[in-house]
Amino acid sequence: MSDKYLQFANSKIGKSILSMLGLPKPPRLIRENENHPHQLSSNLLCGTTTAALYGTQIKQSLEATELVLVSEDAQSCNLVFDASGVRSTEQAAELYQFFHKNLSKLPRCGRVVIIGQQPNHIDSIEHAIAQRGLVGFMKSVAKEIGRKGATANLIYLNGFGHKGLAAPLRFLLSAGCAYTNGQVINLTTPVTELSSQHNWQLPLKGKSIVVTGAARGIGLAMSQVLARDGAVVIGVDVPQAQEQLEKAMSDIGGVALALDITAEDAPQKLIDCCGKQNEKLQGIVHNAGITRDKMLSRMSDQQWQLLVDINIGSVQRINQAILATDMLDQGGRIVGVASISGIAGNLGQSNYAYSKSAVIGMVESMKSDCAERGITINAVAPGFIETKMTAAIPFATRQFGRRLCSLSQGGLPQDVAEVVGFFLSPEASGINGNTVRVCGQNLMGA
Repeated sequence: MSDKYLQFANSKIGKSILSMLGLPKPPRLIRENENHPHQLSSNLLCGTTTAALYGTQIKQSLEATELVLVSEDAQSCNLVFDASGVRSTEQAAELYQFFHKNLSKLPRCGRVVIIGQQPNHIDSIEHAIAQRGLVGFMKSVAKEIGRKGATANLIYLNGFGHKGLAAPLRFLLSAGCAYTNGQVINLTTPVTELSSQHNWQLPLKGKSIVVTGAARGIGLAMSQVLARDGAVVIGVDVPQAQEQLEKAMSDIGGVALALDITAEDAPQKLIDCCGKQNEKLQGIVHNAGITRDKMLSRMSDQQWQLLVDINIGSVQRINQAILATDMLDQGGRIVGVASISGIAGNLGQSNYAYSKSAVIGMVESMKSDCAERGITINAVAPGFIETKMTAAIPFATRQFGRRLCSLSQGGLPQDVAEVVGFFLSPEASGINGNTVRVCGQNLMGA
């Protein structure tokens, strides 16, 4: 459903009226070009502290992004700041000085990326305190620049993560990051080798990837984005949606598997289907899910159990079955779909919030075991995304939900799909155990 307020706000008369009334003016976001995705064209200004820890490595990573590095006299540029060397609150003045001087140079829909060190990997208490302050600083910058469609995010390194820095840097500086704002990405897994032959335009070329709930909505957008990036998508959805699923997969050259994922034999049927396509599986995206909203005092046993079994129970059983094989070993990816409801809770969604919070728990509890096998597990947590489900929300509530973020608008299914595609890419091998909100920096649970 289109956001007519956003359209009005970007008309000549709309801008004038909303300015007079002091109402929010959501900007038009620049998203990936379907025909030429992952192209980076903006200039980039990089700043560092005097005690920067990763200067050489960060420079190498920035060169891999294909952005043009500019000097401080540039009039318009994206901004990257290496704050890893901020060892005290006094040294944080260098952070202030860089952005105080250069933030006005950020173009419409520009990008800010700050690089720091994970506080829990720092021995010095003073250094750890100074680094933790980067989160609040970054989130505040994100809110300040959101009115122009720009985003700010933070990458935390942990001592060896700089070797995998190019992938998150490139993603956070790209159009794929249009609705990912105010987030922290942790590089947690050692990257032993840096490929000199990154295929940034087709990062998933020839990879087999499963997407559940693929016939419609966000799952369909995921399938389309992954196919655009070169993947062979094995789309899974309920038998009732078989016709819709087969058309969706036919359009992208994928494979359709009509399957009730809660069935006892579902995990084995999925494994058998994947095995026919490729002996190795690059990734699985657990997107299938339902809502059964009801106040807890009025919720039936079936409304609780059915939802929990689909949203997290079936996910656990499928993971267990796949991990009993070696299909995902050495390079595989598992991506769960959580929700900001699982982070902040939501009225009348105790069952849904439980299941989506459990998805985050799955990522946190499985990350170490997965890392030992060369597998990563991460999750996305969508906020207000424009789908048929949100279109059914009452008008006033829908408008409130759209404006409740720094970008003053709802996201699109593509926005969630872009983050999933990033997690699945081979270059993202250093990112494990992350949950990234795709919510435009929604105020819920912030």
